[in-house]
Amino acid sequence: MSLLEIRDLRVSYPGRGFRAKPVEVLHGVSVDVAAGETLGLVGESGSGKTTIGRAVLGLVRPSGGSIRFEGQEISRLQGRARRALSDRIQVVFQDPYTSLNPSMTIGEILTEPLVVQGASGKDARSRVRGLLDQVGLPSDAVDRLPREFSGGQRQRVAIARALAPQPKIIVCDEPVSALDLSTQATVMELFVDIQRATGVSYLFVSHDLSVIRHISHRVAVLYRGDLVETGDAPTVTSTPTHAYTQRLLLAA
Repeated sequence: MSLLEIRDLRVSYPGRGFRAKPVEVLHGVSVDVAAGETLGLVGESGSGKTTIGRAVLGLVRPSGGSIRFEGQEISRLQGRARRALSDRIQVVFQDPYTSLNPSMTIGEILTEPLVVQGASGKDARSRVRGLLDQVGLPSDAVDRLPREFSGGQRQRVAIARALAPQPKIIVCDEPVSALDLSTQATVMELFVDIQRATGVSYLFVSHDLSVIRHISHRVAVLYRGDLVETGDAPTVTSTPTHAYTQRLLLAA
């Protein structure tokens, strides 16, 4: 059984204007993510890849289909039942400049999810030191504010925050697209190293096929709300069969 099973997922948004019909942005997409695996979702803007991630996180409600996590249907969960999943399903957003509270120190940012889980102050501080070491940041970072770090370092903090509750899967929503190329490479290597060490799974969203090639075990290609190609990463990113994926390869 897969860790995450998405079957015939459909998502619609309200149409513009009075009495406008809803606009369906996902047209029955089915993908799986196994334990310890990275599934790369790739496509241009408007393809529906980010919507899949948001549906898994409970930020948008599907209009059809199912999302099962560890065998449990989660697509209709709300309130307390949905929040109970937060320690097992985490997210790293695109922009490291806006995803961290600028008024909180790094220590406070990383301690917060641990305290919510019920950790004591001493245990939380010990875990934070381990998290900083895991993402390659100095221990004195706990007393510093996000503005004191570079973009790549802030994204490392965001990764540490996602790792804090020891999740089973992390939704990575364009997590390197706001970084320069050299920093992108460093952060992607960090994702790979963390997965090897912890066995966490990634649902990795990107518009860049070269990024997806580097990070993913398998790839799902989306075009205007449809899944047009899927397979192991080396095959899809080097010898794609669908014309759209071939265009993405040329762009990369």
